[in-house]
Amino acid sequence: MTDQATPLTTRLAGRLASGLIQSWMGTLDCRAAYYDPSVDPALPAAESRIYLFWHENILLPLYLRGGCRLAILLSRHRDADILAEVAARTGFECIRGSTFRGAAPAIRALLRKGRQMHLAITPDGPRGPRRQLAQGAIYLASKLGMPIVAIGVGYDRPWRAPTWDRFAIPRPWRRARAIVSPAIHVPANLDRDQIETCRTRLELLLNGLTEEAEQWARSGSRRAEEVPVMTTSALRRAA
Repeated sequence: MTDQATPLTTRLAGRLASGLIQSWMGTLDCRAAYYDPSVDPALPAAESRIYLFWHENILLPLYLRGGCRLAILLSRHRDADILAEVAARTGFECIRGSTFRGAAPAIRALLRKGRQMHLAITPDGPRGPRRQLAQGAIYLASKLGMPIVAIGVGYDRPWRAPTWDRFAIPRPWRRARAIVSPAIHVPANLDRDQIETCRTRLELLLNGLTEEAEQWARSGSRRAEEVPVMTTSALRRAA
């Protein structure tokens, strides 16, 4: 459930959008390359992690990894209401807010949830700038002792919405690719300068993984380490 009241029209729109996304994304050829396969949130984990991916690519994580003990941070803006409803219906716990402007309530909620759950954050949301990483995820990782996992996502020639993030809408029956970093451990009690240093390095990493995933999806090439990725529910049925 989301953390604020949801009007009936938003719930109905969220139900319709959730069904459409499941059907649409289900046509994709989804494959991933992991530096460390054990970081997949669908697998049992001894520690909670913070998963980062750019806002424009949120559809793939929502489709693939619902029901994985993940709490996702989404904007309080009205244009994110339906997205929050979709996230809740696909098995994410939603926290509404930002790690930048008016951040205190969201940060408190993330700190609380991070003691029991994984966290999923789009670190350039909710308003950008596009593909520029805000400091909030670094602060949380340092405060909670949670490792960060960066996920670069790419689609084969997606449609792009005319939004600040150029939101990616994958073409049906095409390729979706993800490149997933190993767990990145952030030192405790970082000061402002240290947080900025970590932020810069992580932004470079996430952009590099994203650009690599996009090129992989466009090319249709094969990788020795690639694996097909099923939804959490499909994995559990197959187990």
